[in-house]
Amino acid sequence: MAIANDLKKSLVTLEQDSTLIAVIELSQSSWVVGGVVPGIEREPAKKLEADPEAVVKLLERWREEAARGGRRISRIAVAFEAGRDGLWLARWLRARGIEAHVIHAASIAVPREHRRPKTDRLDVQLLKRAFMGWLRGEAEHCRMVAIPTLEAEDARRPSRERERLKAERTRLVNQLKAAFARLGIRGFKPTLRKAPERLAGLQTPEGTPIPPNGMAELRRAMERLALVKAQIKQLEAVRLERLEQAPNDHPHAMVRLIARVIGIGIESADTLVHEILSRGLRDRRAVARYAGLTGSPDESGKRRRDKGLARSGNARVRRCMLQLAWRFLMFQPDSALARWYRARTEAGAKDAKKTMIIALARKLLIALWRYATTGVPPEGVLMRAPA
Repeated sequence: MAIANDLKKSLVTLEQDSTLIAVIELSQSSWVVGGVVPGIEREPAKKLEADPEAVVKLLERWREEAARGGRRISRIAVAFEAGRDGLWLARWLRARGIEAHVIHAASIAVPREHRRPKTDRLDVQLLKRAFMGWLRGEAEHCRMVAIPTLEAEDARRPSRERERLKAERTRLVNQLKAAFARLGIRGFKPTLRKAPERLAGLQTPEGTPIPPNGMAELRRAMERLALVKAQIKQLEAVRLERLEQAPNDHPHAMVRLIARVIGIGIESADTLVHEILSRGLRDRRAVARYAGLTGSPDESGKRRRDKGLARSGNARVRRCMLQLAWRFLMFQPDSALARWYRARTEAGAKDAKKTMIIALARKLLIALWRYATTGVPPEGVLMRAPA
């Protein structure tokens, strides 16, 4: 049985005499490229402008130097850390026949001195050592990031934009409530549709109208709130329209499948599908780890303790699943997962429910992943009729 590449190590044999290895330390204004060139004793490093064409020219120059040294280059492997420029550059290099990898920045081991020296060239050396170990097939030297297609990356934008807009809506509502509290005005709801019209008739407890500067500030905040609400509705309408136009497309079909579970709406289904369920993860352990719903043990000598959630995965998925777990208990009380949760919290302390809800969220995410990949729904779960 073939083992899926989990990006912990390379599954391609490294032939170092015919492989040109390069790493790039990216920044906004300049890039530092370091290489290991067969046939050349020195390990060259070059500072370039932030231009991918310059990187390709440099790699071709190093290939020619290796040919003059009696080495024929059949493979060029390039790596750099995930960051501001990571994903598009990897796609750009791969389109030109260059093997490109994006390193997960948190997987690089760094010196633990309190004041360690740090420069771009030293970072290039760290990246180079980690990347070469990964190419040799040694696990845990570093981990690579799965590079999505431009279409897959674009499909995540609506749900992430909606999340930011909801946070902005909450911020504006809190700002309006604080302004009214400062003026002594109680009982006024700035979220109502006719709130801007009623604003002119409000008075302070002293019987005076709202001061002009305060009134102007409130009106501007309400205008921004109305704009944010309109944009949220527009995003939701466009998403539903796309689901209806292409219901059988792979991500859309998966969203409709997950949304059949009673208690899961279109928004939660869309977030889960585009953030985790459509990624083709290896197994249930990889699913739980990607969501950051695994523990982080701390063991040394006689000490045995757990530091809580690892929180090393996708925070959006983790927040969504913790909210969904509480909702699942209300809408699916007779499911196997809900019965499992109640059996372990009936006689427990109050804090046990908060602890076990994390375990329920992890089990529920794995069950939804199996449902999305195999079509088998979780045991005892009530389903909506197919649309």
